[in-house]
Amino acid sequence: MSRARDTAQADGRQGETSPAAPAPSTDGDAHQVPRPLLAPDEPPAFEIINAGGRGSAVLLCDHASRRIPRRLGDLGLDAAALRDHIAWDPGAAEVARRLSDLLDAPLTASGYSRLVIDCNRPLQSPESVTERSAGIVIPGNLTLTPAERAARIDALFRPYHDAVDALLHDRRDRATAVLSIHSFTPTLNGGRRPWHAGISHWRDRRLAERLLAALRRDTTLTIGDNQPYPIDEDMDYSVPVHGDGRGLPAVMIEIRQDVIATAAAAAAWAARIADAYRAIDLPAPSAADPQ
Repeated sequence: MSRARDTAQADGRQGETSPAAPAPSTDGDAHQVPRPLLAPDEPPAFEIINAGGRGSAVLLCDHASRRIPRRLGDLGLDAAALRDHIAWDPGAAEVARRLSDLLDAPLTASGYSRLVIDCNRPLQSPESVTERSAGIVIPGNLTLTPAERAARIDALFRPYHDAVDALLHDRRDRATAVLSIHSFTPTLNGGRRPWHAGISHWRDRRLAERLLAALRRDTTLTIGDNQPYPIDEDMDYSVPVHGDGRGLPAVMIEIRQDVIATAAAAAAWAARIADAYRAIDLPAPSAADPQ
């Protein structure tokens, strides 16, 4: 996961000039509303894996994909930038899919890059459609019209979260915990980040405390408590809305990208998290937090 506080990251690419942005996706004159963002033959805004999973966990992967809608071209970025962590959370989807199988848990995974619209940012956040990430200007996100921004919200953000809402509504009479799976870069501003993984929470920290205790039984691991990122309602969407907002125990699980860089490593971390989850007693629901 990339944050505003990460944008000064010393990655050697500060000040690079970027390719020209693609032309706005409109037909006719500048006052015409853009056509739908996704063509009929493009993948949908989200994927649900194991929708009928009977386990207590519900998994989210907000930054699962680096795909860009065809109409937006490459957002003015080169191929290297679109493979980088600014476009998605490398390894997170692999861990989430493995967890879905191990915990018999439904998983909702985003279908498009966070650079198009970030499914874990409130719509009022300047990072919802960011113009710069890790020092890299995103040309295709500059000077968006209100209609172009609305097209991204309607095509990608709302369908993803509507799917999560529907899934949780269908489970309203069952014990449920929300686990949002992310990954983070090994270094920031030239410094090595010490955590192998981190468990973050918003107002209800009961599930986080139990998972932290279970994971820390392995003394070879450094597990962050609200690190590398605490959850902030002005910065985060999924846990505050789908977790605390519904009164459900919820955490964001951040895993360092270098420890899940291969399929085997991702599978090992999924197994580790699954074992920790199975070892705890699930907290009871709390009062829903008004949003």
